[in-house]
Amino acid sequence: MRILQLTSDWKWTGPAEPMLRLAEAQRARGHTVVMVYPSAPAGANRSLATEAEAAAFASAAPLERRRGVHPLGDRADAARLRELLRVQAIDVVHCWHTRDHVLAWRAARGRRNDTAIVRSYRSAERIARTPWNRWLFGPASDGLLCVSPETARSNAALRGGRPIAGAFGAVELGRFQPAQGERAARAALGFAPEHEVVGIVARAQRHRRFELLFEAATLLFARRPNARLLIVGRGTHHTEVAREPAARLGIAERVVFAGYRVGDYADVLRAIDVFTFLVPGSDGSCRAVLEAAACGIPAVTTRRGALAEIVVDGETGLLADETPESLAAAWEALLADPARRAALGAAASRRAQRLFAPEKLADAVLRLYGEASSARSKRA
Repeated sequence: MRILQLTSDWKWTGPAEPMLRLAEAQRARGHTVVMVYPSAPAGANRSLATEAEAAAFASAAPLERRRGVHPLGDRADAARLRELLRVQAIDVVHCWHTRDHVLAWRAARGRRNDTAIVRSYRSAERIARTPWNRWLFGPASDGLLCVSPETARSNAALRGGRPIAGAFGAVELGRFQPAQGERAARAALGFAPEHEVVGIVARAQRHRRFELLFEAATLLFARRPNARLLIVGRGTHHTEVAREPAARLGIAERVVFAGYRVGDYADVLRAIDVFTFLVPGSDGSCRAVLEAAACGIPAVTTRRGALAEIVVDGETGLLADETPESLAAAWEALLADPARRAALGAAASRRAQRLFAPEKLADAVLRLYGEASSARSKRA
């Protein structure tokens, strides 16, 4: 099969890593995978282009850096894609954003072809039934990939019988696995051996409920003197959303802000005793939760999005209500019981090996491609 992975976002964020990991797994299966994405602006520290090129996926066509759908401004991009589909004899275009979805539709509609269009919907929320969405996620796409089985079920009616699938995200299992190297990372982060670390990986954004995180941490700290909170990530409003609220509550000395990590990210993750996650970001597959599970770290999460499917309550972690009391109680239950914490972590790691492997995702997506291609051929 000849596959085009198409994105209009140059950033290394949200769906970028899942797309690249999927492309690698598909290539390992023996398929021809072509990738198209915009170049990064000058001065960008990390981008999809740098990561994709390191994995031998250079962009097969230039794509303008632009947000939103532009019927006139996008004519040149659509024309280049149309030519690429012809020259490369592409069987499936897999789109990850609305702009590239519309570009793919424009490129494919202008001539007779069997190229199927598959769209990834990266939010676990039910797609709003607006006229635009009914068209975009209906007849304008031959297949729809959702971030979890339940998300696919909730959006099945919108598809009108067209192919749809739900699949969990993928983790580099060779990199994210239980290990004993966390002691050095803990010491480097300023933790003593007796400290009990609750950790979160999330951009400091207003909708990620950092106020709830800190209120719960305040309750936990009052009950467990050795408890600490580790925050991994950055954000435009980091000071306003994270540092200042922690200082106002008087807990700043027990909160470690580790910032954005790259090379030592897996070691920093393994420095955590109990992982926590409140609100999914732009990647509804909640990749950080998958990575923590692969590392054998039990999670305490809310029930937002796909979290209640990723975390099996009482088996691989705990689900908590969105109140400070509920979160703090769940954290404390695991911190106070090392044996239970270890058992849940081991179960999380086993489940990650079974469900979150790139090969597992590749198999599910390739099945969807086949169904989408077959459905398109019948309509042609």
